[in-house]
Amino acid sequence: MKLMFNFKLFKKQTLTLLIVLSLFALVHPANAANSDDIIFDDRPLDYALVLPDWFKLSFLELDGDIQEAKEQNKKGIIVYFGQKFCPYCKAHLSKNWGQDDIVKYTRKNFDVIAINIKGQRPVLDLDGKTYTEKTFSALKNTNFTPSTLFYNTEGKEVLLLRGYRPPYQFRAALEYVADKHYKRESFRNYMARAELALGFGKEELNINDAFNSPPYLLDRSRIKAERPLMVVFERKRCHACDILHGGPFTRPEIEVQMLKLEAVQLDVHSEQPMLTPDGKKITVKKWAEQLDINYSPTIVFFDKQGKEIIRIESVVWFYRLRNVLNYVLSGAYKKYPTFQLWRQAKNMK
Repeated sequence: MKLMFNFKLFKKQTLTLLIVLSLFALVHPANAANSDDIIFDDRPLDYALVLPDWFKLSFLELDGDIQEAKEQNKKGIIVYFGQKFCPYCKAHLSKNWGQDDIVKYTRKNFDVIAINIKGQRPVLDLDGKTYTEKTFSALKNTNFTPSTLFYNTEGKEVLLLRGYRPPYQFRAALEYVADKHYKRESFRNYMARAELALGFGKEELNINDAFNSPPYLLDRSRIKAERPLMVVFERKRCHACDILHGGPFTRPEIEVQMLKLEAVQLDVHSEQPMLTPDGKKITVKKWAEQLDINYSPTIVFFDKQGKEIIRIESVVWFYRLRNVLNYVLSGAYKKYPTFQLWRQAKNMK
């Protein structure tokens, strides 16, 4: 009998193994989603954050910054969008860029340029147009701080992370860009294999009375719904999902707000058929792929006609979740197209 060697399958399995081993070398699986990395008080800080002194002192002319990084044989630049009193920024600066190995890897491969999302300094974008920091941040749809936007040395945006990601995921993002995995696959697919290998937590999805039961007939394209829609994408063995259900979702104020919405919980790996808000027949898994869900849990909000309003695709706690729910339920998104513009209009820290 002649044995056939499947090179494509071997290549795929090898890449998966390399990703998992790479992350394993950085974090032990038992600590891959360490509670200390995702549990913190998310009330606005009462003091201003100080940025690391190794951040690049930039004139905010992005083309020049990219060229300088290229001349130094780096893989690109990271534009860090933050604000002074942001607890999520504090978590990122202390838990990610507070670790020697992450700092060393970042500085070797990237220049980091800080943008204050409320700032007024001029930013010269790659399109040749000049914006203020505030308008540039809104242009890049950085609804949540910290956001990290990665450019390669060709000036292409290759990855945007909105919100705080725990260290093992941020390390993966750095490697994804530095090793140019974006040329072969999406960040979602890159992370999915490692998540399956490194994930831990409950073997079933958490139960919550606010969620509607299947079948998931979410079509709003033909008949306008009575309430906005909240879709929570989760997966089994997801520690962050367990903490979301055991933390913010148990707060009475959040429970009351969720009951004012149509809310569903979906397993990103499920083959269950459904109708999407725009009326398409599809499986849950395929829809999650189309929406590029690359973090669990991700919460996506849709309006009464089925148009996406906003999504939370990072660690989230009570204060931020409450504000996003207020933004959706009040209809503020109709006047303020981004969450940050709404927050600034209300003079929130």
